[in-house]
Amino acid sequence: MINKLKKILHSKFVGKKGRLSILISLDTLLIISSVFFVFYVLQNEAPSSLILISKWLIPSLIFLGLPLYIFSNQYRSLTRYVGAKSFYALASRNGILLLLISIISDLIGLPRPSKSSWILIWITLSLLSAIFRFAARDILMNLDNLPNSKTKRVAIYGSGSAAVQLAASLKVSGKYKIICFFDDVPAMWGRTIWDIPINSIKTLSEKAQFDEILLAKPTLSKEKIREIVKESKKSGANILQIPSIEDITNGKTSIDALKPIQIEELLGRELITTNLDSIKPLLENNSICVTGGGGSIGTELCKQIVKLKPNKIVVFERNEPALYKTHLALKDELIKDIEIIPILGSAQNFLLLKNIFEKFKVKIVFHAAAYKHVPIVELNPIAGIYNNVFATRSVCEACLNSEVEQMILISTDKAVRPENVMGASKRLAELIIQGFAEEEKGKKLKNPNYKMKLFSMVRFGNVLASSGSVVPLFKKQISNGGPITLTHKDIVRYFMTIAEAAQLVLNSATMAKGGDVFLLDMGEPIKISSLAEQMIKLSGLSIKNEKNPKGDIEIVETGLRPGEKLFEELLIDGEARPTKHPLIFKGIEKSISPEKLWKKLDILESNVKSNNSNKSLEILSELVTEWKRF
Repeated sequence: MINKLKKILHSKFVGKKGRLSILISLDTLLIISSVFFVFYVLQNEAPSSLILISKWLIPSLIFLGLPLYIFSNQYRSLTRYVGAKSFYALASRNGILLLLISIISDLIGLPRPSKSSWILIWITLSLLSAIFRFAARDILMNLDNLPNSKTKRVAIYGSGSAAVQLAASLKVSGKYKIICFFDDVPAMWGRTIWDIPINSIKTLSEKAQFDEILLAKPTLSKEKIREIVKESKKSGANILQIPSIEDITNGKTSIDALKPIQIEELLGRELITTNLDSIKPLLENNSICVTGGGGSIGTELCKQIVKLKPNKIVVFERNEPALYKTHLALKDELIKDIEIIPILGSAQNFLLLKNIFEKFKVKIVFHAAAYKHVPIVELNPIAGIYNNVFATRSVCEACLNSEVEQMILISTDKAVRPENVMGASKRLAELIIQGFAEEEKGKKLKNPNYKMKLFSMVRFGNVLASSGSVVPLFKKQISNGGPITLTHKDIVRYFMTIAEAAQLVLNSATMAKGGDVFLLDMGEPIKISSLAEQMIKLSGLSIKNEKNPKGDIEIVETGLRPGEKLFEELLIDGEARPTKHPLIFKGIEKSISPEKLWKKLDILESNVKSNNSNKSLEILSELVTEWKRF
């Protein structure tokens, strides 16, 4: 019935000719009504003078006023979007019209009303015109907002300008009905916006009469978003948010371009941005190399380094598509006078590394190249050892044979008491760094004038949205309709954003003294089963289980994979010291003497090259005593 009424109104009145005829007829009626209202009701003029004035005044107003309205585009504005500006324009036209008629009547010598009558006619005509137009606007908008099966009932979190702008956009669209606003500011509770109440966030779970909750505060903290998600669980409503202030002000999107909350916005702590001024002296005007520059961490490191204005950044990567993608991304962020040099090659190639370091006068190397996927390396142990161990040794040797001053290894929490080949190979890479650092310190002791090369490492856990993170995997599984595969219901992991990890790595480099094991504070550990459940709900879907057999996405437990741990750690010997940065600690851990390490590494390399898997793993377990292969 409602839709039928809308169609009738649209066909009869929304058409260009029909709409124009209605508005012209309405303005004619308003002109006549305004004159009679002023003279009969407000001024109580004598009938004889009224007749005389009406004979020329009303026709003049109509025959001069309507063309003025038409040619001044009064009828071009859409009635449903009439606002304050439309009223001011309308009042100005009426003022011009009455002033024009007053001048003409004075020139011709027609009987004129008093000055107060002119003013009263102007006020009355303008007010009546505005009232009828605003009424027509509200009728049209209310027709659009009449509830139907497709209308979404929403609540808006926020009561500031962003919330009001969003509400205005939603009202105009006609696809949403705003039930209420929510805010965490007590002074706003009980007040209204357009007669729509503003409630406390604590009542969010009690309000189950809406389909969606729209977050209209672009700068909400992770803690606040988590609180809203928690409070809204009982309502069963989907949660969407407006874009960032930066995207809105840059014109990249509009305020009503609502999007789901990304799981990354709920995990971990608030991003603690590093003061770039403290890092800049280390990198500015220097030549920097990032191995594995096409990976998640490598790419972000490159992006952060570019901001610090080095003169060259060498992106070293063996994967051609990844290198091409990173090169394009860096060119988009390119600052003048910075040279981006993409190098396609393997970090196992000592001669290539040495030539690159010498040619481009590299001063600092961030070694992020590694095989990181536990199940893949477990099935391909020789390749994993060769890449993670001997690439690290090649990079260190190339640094020694060039003008490189500092080398930082990007390590992993899986190197701590490893239970898989990947973790053991990364732990051995750490031992190599410690071995080279120890030799450099020995040279310094023998010759105080020797300029020691700094070898250090940074160890941290899972990084959100990286290639090895469960988050992209879960997203893909949800988009495919499930199920989500979970190795164990009690498995726990730490999470950190890529940007934060990269900034902390750079900050660690400023504190390096050689042989350092820097540990990044990863925040609170997160249960992966809870993460999976949250991602399903944020996608607007339900969990399929025994209690809800008709749910959308099932979570299937597959069992721990070979070498997988329930819990990850950052310390081997359990001792860490604080540094000048609150999120960076320095581990105090044992190492292997360089003489013993190099001999064993040569034997390991010989077995790796001959593809002797059993012997290679045996030697790896001898070097990494925390890892028990057999």
